Amino acid sequence: MFVPCDRGGGSAAPDFEGFTLLMPAVSVGNVGQLAIDLVISTLGMTKVGYFYTDCLVPMVGNNPYATAEENSVELSINAEVYSLPSKKLVVLQIRSPFIKNKYRPFCETLLSWVKSSKCARVVLLSSSHAYQRDDEQLLGTPLRYLLTPDLEKAVGGRVKELNWKEMEKVAAYPGINDTDKVLHIPGGGITKLLFTESCSEGIQMAVLLKFCSEGDNIPDAFVLVNYLNEWLQLIKSDVSTSNNSTDPSSQWKIPSSWRLLFGNGLPPALF
Repeated sequence: MFVPCDRGGGSAAPDFEGFTLLMPAVSVGNVGQLAIDLVISTLGMTKVGYFYTDCLVPMVGNNPYATAEENSVELSINAEVYSLPSKKLVVLQIRSPFIKNKYRPFCETLLSWVKSSKCARVVLLSSSHAYQRDDEQLLGTPLRYLLTPDLEKAVGGRVKELNWKEMEKVAAYPGINDTDKVLHIPGGGITKLLFTESCSEGIQMAVLLKFCSEGDNIPDAFVLVNYLNEWLQLIKSDVSTSNNSTDPSSQWKIPSSWRLLFGNGLPPALF
């Protein structure tokens, strides 16, 4: 459920009709969430509300996009909504993992909000375990996409121009029956469920994902956000995902919170 920010004037909920909703899946390496951080920080998006749900682990912290001491003390919670009307873009950032068995209720609540807010389409940034790729997926780019039938009609031609590679289906019973193919996204969190639900409910959704492993996933985040930018052109950039460039000089602004991504250094007193 969306709850708008109240700046003291009892502001009404913003109008997202015709907007693109960009959000992460809480997936392997947190790549989608890191990519969303780059989008919010670079575009200077404004926080317009919160996505209230009991499906996520509760958390609270300081402003992850602080630019000065004055706004560093602002509080952030597990699911927040940011907006940039000039680009008709709304972003849902998720900062904590899902509570067990809460995937489906979250997806139902989210898609209900997408319909009520009249968002034009949803773009889900995700990731999948690199070590669980099949032989075909080991070849070429580690980036993949999925489009619901309704979005395929609208942007399928543009995606073909980009020469992107669609996420392959894999054998449901390898070695026994290789003809029955299913969508398999190991480590993808809510990705498969949200995508299949969007297909059945006629919602325009795109999934952009990268195969990766746990570790320092900052380079993966740059690759994924550049992949997104090839399509949506959020910033002007000459960086192409064809060479898997992870150079931060590609104009993406690293948020201040990334300084603590791996915690503080070892205290000298230990030695």
